[in-house]
Amino acid sequence: MSIVRRTRKGDFEVRLPDGERALLAALVGQLRSVLDAGESGEADPNLRRLFPVAYADDPRRDAGYHELVHDELLARRRSALDLMAQTIGEERVDEDALLSWMGVVNDLRLVLGTRLDVSEETELAADPDDPQAGPLAVYAYLGHLLESIIEALADG
Repeated sequence: MSIVRRTRKGDFEVRLPDGERALLAALVGQLRSVLDAGESGEADPNLRRLFPVAYADDPRRDAGYHELVHDELLARRRSALDLMAQTIGEERVDEDALLSWMGVVNDLRLVLGTRLDVSEETELAADPDDPQAGPLAVYAYLGHLLESIIEALADG
C-alpha cells in the first residue's frame, strides 16, 4: 500500500503513523535550524548539495551566481518547510502542500546523504550495531516517502 495516494477529489491522502509524522516534524525543524545557522554566517558544509557550485572553474562567476539566486532558493526552501510543518498532521493535503513535501523530503535526503557520505555503493541495510544504522534507515525511509509522493503526483 502506498504512503501517499491521489483521491477522487484530486487532493492527496497521506497515510503516515504518528511516529513517522513526529520524525518528519523533527527533521523539518532540524533542517530549518541548519538553514538559519547558515544565514547567520555559520554555513554547514552538508548544505552544499542544496546550494551547489554553478561555475566550478570560475569562483568570481560562481559568487555572482550565488548572489543572484541564493536568497530566492533559501526563501523557497523556508516556504516549503513552513507549509510542510503546517500540514504534517493532516491526513489529506492539496497539490501545493504535497509539492512542498516533495521538495522538503528531497532536501532532507540531500543533506542527510551528504552527512553520511552516501554514494551508489552505500549499503542502506546497515548492521544494527553500526552507529550509522539509524541515520541510514532514515535516509532509506525518506527515499521511500519521496518515491510515494512522486508516484501520487504522477497519478493524475
